[in-house]
Amino acid sequence: MSGGFDPLVPREIDRWSVLPLDADLSDGEAAVALEDAKILAGPDDPADRPRWREQLRTWRDGVLARHPDLGARYDRPETAWSSRCFAVAQVWLWDELFFDSAAQRFTPERLLADARERLGGLDGLVLWHAYPVIGIDDRNQWDFYDVPGLAEAAAALQAAGVAVFVDYNPWDTGTRRAAGTDAEELAATIRRLGADGVFLDTLRKADPELVATLEAARPGIALEGESKLATERIADHATSWAQWFADSPVPGVLRAHWLERRHLQHHVRRWNRDHAEELTSAWLNGVGVMVWEVVFGVWVGWNPRDASTLRRMLPVQRALADVLHRGDWTPLTDLGPEAPGQGIFGSLYETDDLRLWTLASRSDVDHVLALPADAPGRWLALHDGVELELADGETGTLEVTVPARSIAAAVHVPPGVAPPDLASLQAELAAIRATTPDHDGDASFGHRRAVRTAGAPSRGGAPADATVVVVPPGEHVLTVRFRQRETGMYDGAPYVDEWKPLPPRLHDSRTLERVATLAHPVAVAAREVSEAEFDAFVDATGYVPAVAHRFRTERRGPDAPVTGVNLADTRAYAAWCGARLPTEDEWQLAASLQGFERRAPAVWSWTESEHTDGRTRFVMLKGGSDHVSEGSDWYTDGGVRPPEFTLKFLVPGLGIERSPSIGFRICWDTEGAS
Repeated sequence: MSGGFDPLVPREIDRWSVLPLDADLSDGEAAVALEDAKILAGPDDPADRPRWREQLRTWRDGVLARHPDLGARYDRPETAWSSRCFAVAQVWLWDELFFDSAAQRFTPERLLADARERLGGLDGLVLWHAYPVIGIDDRNQWDFYDVPGLAEAAAALQAAGVAVFVDYNPWDTGTRRAAGTDAEELAATIRRLGADGVFLDTLRKADPELVATLEAARPGIALEGESKLATERIADHATSWAQWFADSPVPGVLRAHWLERRHLQHHVRRWNRDHAEELTSAWLNGVGVMVWEVVFGVWVGWNPRDASTLRRMLPVQRALADVLHRGDWTPLTDLGPEAPGQGIFGSLYETDDLRLWTLASRSDVDHVLALPADAPGRWLALHDGVELELADGETGTLEVTVPARSIAAAVHVPPGVAPPDLASLQAELAAIRATTPDHDGDASFGHRRAVRTAGAPSRGGAPADATVVVVPPGEHVLTVRFRQRETGMYDGAPYVDEWKPLPPRLHDSRTLERVATLAHPVAVAAREVSEAEFDAFVDATGYVPAVAHRFRTERRGPDAPVTGVNLADTRAYAAWCGARLPTEDEWQLAASLQGFERRAPAVWSWTESEHTDGRTRFVMLKGGSDHVSEGSDWYTDGGVRPPEFTLKFLVPGLGIERSPSIGFRICWDTEGAS
């Protein structure tokens, strides 16, 4: 790549750190430097691993001596939930699994049912609310959580055993200023929604004042930053993202989790179509993953193999969480002479009740691991359902199938011990084997195509008294300009398998060409619908929106463009006129013709270019508006725009999509059009 930057390759700051085997790591410069690591690499040579583990323990003891209060938070009962929050999903409030746009109601039960079937269920959910629509007008991030029915939806998630995280955007400084500070407003939002945690968008950590305010609002709250967490902040941040963490060829240990085992990290690579490395690292470390299948409106769904891996992981992690967090952990434990050549790695967790091996494959083929059974008691290959019973003096071999680029687990239980949760775990895994007996090895990506929803046609041509511009029929080549955001544009992910999109690939201006074919002339109204014209419609029909939230909340006079209307409102008005909304292409072609005008103030226009891929609804807006939210590239596009500029606008519901910056105009098909 030009300039030496390859977006498909981890940056130097994302790579693993090497633990020196011959240095004093109890204190000193080398020891302190490792506190900035993301992952501490595993050594390639198996002969080096015993010394490597000694160095890991020496280093950890030194860190804990320098930070003696690191684990105090985790001893509190109200914090315990967060260490069991293994599978967290990031979900747009208006995801079509979470929100029924036709019924205009939240459907958490539908989202959770899908997650149970495909992924093994969820332990937490981040309710993403503002980006990428914030900035369309002056509403701030707290306004986008002011949603009818959202508190009830959050309560339904919690009743199903799923923790609720809200999102905090510290970069939101250019919209309406609230009465309180960010800390006060976030605390109020947490109380109103009953939230359990906060995702700290763009931040690694919260400042101490924010931590104290949020802790008062919800004792035991989990604060989760977006990247590596400083060692001293493990003490007040119960969780953290392992985002853009590149693991070593021989799997390493996550630095923050090694220091405090109850600190739960979540591996995440938002644009990847292959999550095997994240999953195997999470499995070996006893941590979780972030499932993010719709990235700001773009489908990046998990492939069947990775979904199957997660379904195998989660029952074990949930049932044996105490073993993972409190047992004696031996990373890169010895699995016998064949394992290194097979690409099989394991962690051993030991308590008085049992020994647990978490096994992971970096190989592209399945392998059967011959695990030496070296003590009396029960030996179980959890996912295979294989069990050995050894008496005193007996030894054997437990065969465990480790699927390619996936995981497996084995347990040894000493004689006379009945570990809690093991019987129920076996029953759960047996039920999974009964419905899906084999691990799914299909790593292909299942695309979702966004399709344009068809609006109602107009009824005949334009009235004789209508002022219109007529777009001629035929084939038209259009230039479309847009700003590259994580929303993508028409189809597909904008950053397939990219490590971390950075400017100029992010927020850059882009151009594409489209071909629009019109079968007949289209008469587009020369001006937007005005407040007075919409008033006439309401007076004549008695129109009342199905959801009244934010309906026409700001009025600027009879000749100003009507705003505070959503697609349903605009379509109702258009139908009353025997008309319809123009598509984005028709709007752009009309805007190039003489006689096309814009009312004041300038506002974006809804178009009949509504799309859905089954998870995200979006509409292409045209024209731009006088409003501009300044201070961050994360705000949506503002300002008056040339006709060729298009904004992909993800459509909220329950009236949140109504904006003082969005109006509309109408059009008519010519006589005889279908």
